Amino acid sequence: MNEVLQAQDLYQAFDMAGEPVAILQGVNLAVQAGEQVAIIGASGSGKSTLLHCLGGLEQPTQGTIYLQGRAFSAYTSTERGQLRNQYLGFVYQFHHLLAEFNALENVALPLMIGGVSRIIAQQRAQAMLDQIGLGARARHKPSALSGGERQRIAIARALVTQPVCLLADEPTGNLDRQTAAMVYGLMLEMNRAAGTSLVIVTHDMTLAAQMDRCLALQDGLLVPYPC
Repeated sequence: MNEVLQAQDLYQAFDMAGEPVAILQGVNLAVQAGEQVAIIGASGSGKSTLLHCLGGLEQPTQGTIYLQGRAFSAYTSTERGQLRNQYLGFVYQFHHLLAEFNALENVALPLMIGGVSRIIAQQRAQAMLDQIGLGARARHKPSALSGGERQRIAIARALVTQPVCLLADEPTGNLDRQTAAMVYGLMLEMNRAAGTSLVIVTHDMTLAAQMDRCLALQDGLLVPYPC
């Protein structure tokens, strides 16, 4: 298999009251095409920081992130944004849908940012909403949708550009168990259907056990974990 996302000797530290606090201390990770990876760890262990570095949202103190074999550090911030739009999808614990836009417009937005015309973007967004069973809710704004519906639409938005890798940070942490299971099932279904790699930060061991591989972030390093 081919590596779509790689972290090499990743370090990250933050300044806390004038003192450097090490979060990541030499993380190495290679995500293969179509692979499902769960990352677990205690609160405050640096899981979200790692995900942000993997997605090029934060610059590591040291080390290199490679996306499709390209080092993020070799690009300007504008170019990194273009790479994220083209190759990566993001899902968070809170859906972050734009309240003033309806579901269709929210899902179409990444395509339009990437230069797709409004008509084509909305056609592809509608097809994605149909695929996840929410086509009839396309004209509803987030305030008119349930928590599970909003999160499913956030997943559709993340996948509509057909990214090579989906990065998800506690994607069901704000959902009840039944709705969480439905959202997990959708993510796994889309992973299998599209061959999109999946990296999920989670506290949910039920979800982690469904992944191809489970890793724990401990003392700033990723170690294999028997899920």
